[in-house]
Amino acid sequence: MHRSPTLQPLSREHHSALKLAKLCERAAISGDAAEVSRACRHAIQAYTDELKAHFTLEEQTLLPLLNGTPELALATRTRRDHSQLHTLLDELQQHDADALHRFGKCLTAHVRFE
Repeated sequence: MHRSPTLQPLSREHHSALKLAKLCERAAISGDAAEVSRACRHAIQAYTDELKAHFTLEEQTLLPLLNGTPELALATRTRRDHSQLHTLLDELQQHDADALHRFGKCLTAHVRFE
């Protein structure tokens, strides 16, 4: 599917997000506490450096375009996913493997949805 040139940077960021999600999932199931800690730190840094800005851009520019349309549910789901990922940051700071796994799963599902 061809994307508008305006949306192509967001699409490229989705590829990086999928790589992050897989790293999180693999680390979470590894059983290695050091690997879980590294992945949690990496996920927090990626959220701060990349994901947060990506989500903000979507929420301020794309999602408002869906207001008053039959696709409003898409915007609602997107905002809910963003919120859920943000909420998991507190648990990632505790280097929680289950939270890391949920973060990876949620991020994968979110990118695939978008």
